[in-house]
Amino acid sequence: MDPLDFLEPAELLNYFHTHKTEMSCMETPHSFLSQLRDHNLIPEDRYKKIIRMKSKNNLRRAVYDILDWLETKKSKYIRVFWRCVFKDVMMNQYHTLKQLHKGLMDGSYHFDSELPSRVESEESDERGSSKLSDREQKQTKSPKKKRKVRSDGDDEQPGPATEQSPGQRKKHKKIHYSSPKKGETKDIWTWPLYKTQLPVTCGKVEGMLRRERLAQGQECIMVDNRWFTPAEFEKFAGKESSRNWKLSIRCAGIPLGKLIKEGHLKAGIYKKRRKPAKQSRFPTSRSNTDEEDSEDEESPQEAEASTGEDTGEEEEEEETEERVEPAEVSPDHDKRMFKVTCGALTGTLYKDRFGSGKCGKSVRTELSWMTPVEFVNVALNQSDASWRKEILYKGEPLSVLIEAKVLMIHSLLCKCKLCKPEPQDLENQKNDDECCVCKTEREDKLVVCDSCPRSFHQDCHLPHIDDSIVRDDGQWLCTFCVFKANEGCRYPDKQKTEVVMSRQISQHMLECPYLLLCLCSADEEQIFSTNPVEYLQSYSSIIKAPMWLEKIADKLQRKGYQTVGEFVSDVQLIFSNSATFNRNNPEYLGMGEQLKQLFEREFKKAFNIQD
Repeated sequence: MDPLDFLEPAELLNYFHTHKTEMSCMETPHSFLSQLRDHNLIPEDRYKKIIRMKSKNNLRRAVYDILDWLETKKSKYIRVFWRCVFKDVMMNQYHTLKQLHKGLMDGSYHFDSELPSRVESEESDERGSSKLSDREQKQTKSPKKKRKVRSDGDDEQPGPATEQSPGQRKKHKKIHYSSPKKGETKDIWTWPLYKTQLPVTCGKVEGMLRRERLAQGQECIMVDNRWFTPAEFEKFAGKESSRNWKLSIRCAGIPLGKLIKEGHLKAGIYKKRRKPAKQSRFPTSRSNTDEEDSEDEESPQEAEASTGEDTGEEEEEEETEERVEPAEVSPDHDKRMFKVTCGALTGTLYKDRFGSGKCGKSVRTELSWMTPVEFVNVALNQSDASWRKEILYKGEPLSVLIEAKVLMIHSLLCKCKLCKPEPQDLENQKNDDECCVCKTEREDKLVVCDSCPRSFHQDCHLPHIDDSIVRDDGQWLCTFCVFKANEGCRYPDKQKTEVVMSRQISQHMLECPYLLLCLCSADEEQIFSTNPVEYLQSYSSIIKAPMWLEKIADKLQRKGYQTVGEFVSDVQLIFSNSATFNRNNPEYLGMGEQLKQLFEREFKKAFNIQD
């Protein structure tokens, strides 16, 4: 029997969690990533970024990041993940995957279940004061300009029904597990090997019972790749006349009812559905209402049967789980960003930051991060407007995404960082979670601007951010904000293009970095940022002088340009190369043209050119 057929998602996720590092270290993981992409397990934009990387260290880090993202954001598809990577063609190429598959097949995966619980912070032994992780301690020392850090474990936000009130919490009898002694065959339900499932029999039919599914009142017994409820398994085994699965289904000869009564198993409530009554061939004078009422009445025999739970005397009722047809999945379900509007104001709503109307600064505008309520207040200047109706996505109110469960409003009892933020969490919400230039989330190295929402890696910003600036508690402004602050006083007179192009670039080390950062920020998919020769096989045969944004940035940082014209010439080379190579590809040709128009527009504005 294939373990993927009977292992619970939580167990498969635990196996995934303990082997992420091994999978991230696989050599040439391009086929592995392509397989995940083909099964819609990773976003297209992240796939394109990773597939272009050539540095082995960066590639391994990126693969680990995508696996970490999969664990937190796509955990419900963990079974799909393992099935797609355990294809023969994948295991033949990657020895690591073959070993992981072997671990599942031979049952050694159970040894990974005995892991310590995840620890987010280290407790002080001397004072027993508030628990702070190393990252959180860094945050408290540097509240403004900092290497921005957030706990990955808290990014998985609970939905509306994840919290329970104290009255709803029930204490259950703790189930103990012990290793079997040599030659021992009894009490196998206490063995660690059977912590998640138990072999059961009903008559001569054997199956595997999943403990967690039984406790939830779901189909919990698998036979030949088919799931059954206990009553259905009893019927499948030919013991339907018993009508008492707690007595007829056994584990090592012991009825499940006894194991449940002794606390070794937990059984959920299975909804009882009556067999439909045979319809009379002749019309009667009774109304439909009377018929419905009579069905709900309990006969004396039924009442007697209901009191004899362990006697097996039950009325002819089948215990079956109500099956609900899966709802249609919204095409926006896997998106993490949504372009939204409210009146004349536009912004981008980020799913990971959304908690509710007032919890989580989830809407990013050009100037700041806002909660949905703040976004509506700024746009309409109304404090009583409904954010669900006034914020629009594709012309429809935001309530449409909420009703489709694309956006989940957190419970009032939720204690996540969005709903119950600490002061440092509120500070972090003011800035982006990814670098403005490279679009990655290496949050421990992000430096935030104190004037705008942007964040940067030290080596992505132009000019590079020195360590001394990071350690300084004073305010720091990014190149975008410095450029904006000096915009009105640089060139009071109109300039000519040929004059500007001939000037020494050392006199314009604000304008040129600003222009390059504009291009990097606008290149959302990082198409023009890296060397195209590394990921396009035919590129070098068509383009003789490749150029890309990272190369220009490196040359600008090293002061490799003498004049503004040399800098502009390299930028224009990117656009001309794109037009040549993509002449038969309208999509990428259009991207290059848009970037070219942005550069020309910002170039004229930066130097106040009027030809």
